[in-house]
Amino acid sequence: MKIKLVFLTIFIAAFSCQVPKENANKVWTPEQANKWYENEAWPVGCNFTPSTAINTIEMWDAGSYDSSTIDRELSWAENIGFNTLRVNFHYLVWVRNPETFKQRLENFLEITSRHGFKVMFVFYDDCWNQNPSLGKQPDPVPGVHNSGWVQCPGGPGLNADTALWKVLKAYQQDIMITHKDDSRIFCWDLYNEAGNSGYFNISLPLLKKSFEWAREVNPSQPITSGMWNWSEEYKEINDFIEANSDIISFHHYGPADDLENLILRFKKSDRPVICTEYMARQQNSRFQTHLPRFKKYKVGAINWGLVSGKTNTIYPWGSPINAPEPQPWFHDIFHKDGSPYDVEEVDFIKNITSEKD
Repeated sequence: MKIKLVFLTIFIAAFSCQVPKENANKVWTPEQANKWYENEAWPVGCNFTPSTAINTIEMWDAGSYDSSTIDRELSWAENIGFNTLRVNFHYLVWVRNPETFKQRLENFLEITSRHGFKVMFVFYDDCWNQNPSLGKQPDPVPGVHNSGWVQCPGGPGLNADTALWKVLKAYQQDIMITHKDDSRIFCWDLYNEAGNSGYFNISLPLLKKSFEWAREVNPSQPITSGMWNWSEEYKEINDFIEANSDIISFHHYGPADDLENLILRFKKSDRPVICTEYMARQQNSRFQTHLPRFKKYKVGAINWGLVSGKTNTIYPWGSPINAPEPQPWFHDIFHKDGSPYDVEEVDFIKNITSEKD
């Protein structure tokens, strides 16, 4: 372990010299952002975790990375017309071995590209369980939504640990520098639901650093972070995100009329707009009601979930242990054998994604 830590310290020290601050870029102008978006197809797709992974550690770690399942399940997403994926990382997997992690990342991008997808990657996350660790991940708790999902870096103490920021900066910038001009990357979504789990502005310094580190890399792809809560406690976070993102991204799990009001609000920024989480059937957020609104305004539509699996996201938030299978499912589109949860729903997705503008 001491040898690994010494190696990582040397790696971080050497890496920190690769990105001089004087090369830091500024927020794209609306004109730059819209020119980029003009060359993109309507982004429609899903947040993707293979059904064999309970969280981002299990998805990416060497002993559990499952390329065959990823390939199989993305063929189902391709078949219904999806073209964009949103995928989370975890810094602990990178720390264990940066080079082999990046080899798996390259394999993942080869698979996604073969199926016609572009990918937005997420570096940090304030949702669900604290204190992540490497090694075998827990088995799913029956009936409980996202029972094994883990935060990154792993709770308010780690978010605010400035000593850890040296590692997080190296992790984020190593990946971004490697793929800063990679046409397979749609955009960089730096932080998922910053301030969630009651952290509020405790996460704001790390959020700001994630943007600073991204600007130092100056990627050819846009950077963003999703706004998700509109209460006063999140105003400072939302103001920062909206002022510093190249494109506007947000989450919405409510009725279609509320969604359209939010889209019209964000359209005033004169920047491309992407919804990076939606579709919770029990919250009146469905493909049939929402995709036509997204398409009307060419707003990207990235729903939560693809295949029912270890994340247990067919169950609603707050579901109890051993909850029966809900009707309707909360998230997800396919059973593990590839059969649709709702054939009419899948037919609708196929039709709307195949229609010409």
